[in-house]
Formats: sequence, structure tokens, C-alpha cells
Amino acid sequence: MPEQLTDDPGTLGQTDVEITKEEVRYQGFFRLKAFHFRHRLFAGGWSQPLTREMLDRGHAAALLPYDPIRDQVVLIEQFRIGALAGECQPWQLEIVAGMIEPGESEEAVVRREAVEEAGLAVSQMAYITRYLSSSGGCSETLSVYAGCVDSRLAQGIHGLEDEGEDIRVHVMSRQQAYDWVSSGKIENAASIIALQWLQLHYQQLQAEWVKEGQ
Repeated sequence: MPEQLTDDPGTLGQTDVEITKEEVRYQGFFRLKAFHFRHRLFAGGWSQPLTREMLDRGHAAALLPYDPIRDQVVLIEQFRIGALAGECQPWQLEIVAGMIEPGESEEAVVRREAVEEAGLAVSQMAYITRYLSSSGGCSETLSVYAGCVDSRLAQGIHGLEDEGEDIRVHVMSRQQAYDWVSSGKIENAASIIALQWLQLHYQQLQAEWVKEGQ
């Protein structure tokens, strides 16, 4: 009889999956891959052979621009095709974010995106978390940061024309942004996670960042 695993989470890992075949089914702006595999079972033994399609789009990093002196955040607004298809508000309120290019660090990505999408330079940064955007069918992870900015410099419309970006900047109080999370006005995961984290840690950031910036 197969030996049963303990009830501790994380008992199974990367070595408990046997991939028999990988194939690319679509290659465009994103890549769609199919995996043929089996994996160990909690009760012992192995699963039946399985096939799962997965969206392979790389990894991303995001940053919530926060002004600790004025207790304000900077959000951006832009059109999102996924929101339209999902019958949500097509123009989403978000934090700045971008894909991580080969050889580029997460910190470099969010600093670059803060300039491109909001016209802001970031001084100090704080790491928030990393999460899987949709682990059932996508390999993308998103690393989230908070960044110290001067919100007085945030204004106007930004984005790269060759990437079809049309991004409007919004400056608001931390509390207003959090209220929009609570009311459901802000709908995307990275922004919700970052603003909830900020609501728990803003006093710590004010103490650390204002003192370091003096």
C-alpha cells in the first residue's frame, strides 16, 4: 500500500511531478504551452496522466507610489482588454507595473515603469510580496513593491506610444484609495494587495522614509 503523506502543507514539491511532454500550441504576444504530466497524490501513489494548457507570459513587477509626507498615493488609469472581456470597468485604476526583461532586476523594472507611466522618480522602496497571478493556467508571478515619491510631481498623461499606452495619472489620499478598494472600485489584484498592505504599514513607512529623506 502506498505510504500516505503527512498533513503538513508543502509536503509535495517540484520533484513530485513527472512531465512526459511539453508542446507550444500558440506563439504570439503571449505563448500557450501544453504540459503532459502526472503527479504524486496526497493519499500516496500517482495521478492518472493529465494534460493542462498554460499561458506563458513571463514575470512582472509592480510598484505603489506613496508620498509619506503628504500621505498620498499615485495611481494610474489605462484601458485593459481583459477587463472589457470580463465585463469589468475597461479603464482600470492600477499601480505602475511592467514585465521583467531578461537580465533586468525587479527593482530596475519598477523604477523604469514609475518614470514611463507616472513621470516619477522613486527613492526608497519596500518589498511587499510575490504572488502567482492565476496558478491554475498561467506561470506568471508578480512581485509587488511600495516606493517613496513626491506626489506633487505626478500629473498628466504618460505611456509609450510604440506600445500603444495611454495612461492618466491620479493623485489621492491613502485613505481615499483604500476606500476604493473596500467599495470595489479598484478591481485588479496587485493594486488591492498593495493598498491593503499600505493600510497596515503606512506609519512605519512614514517613520522610516521621512527620516531617511531628511
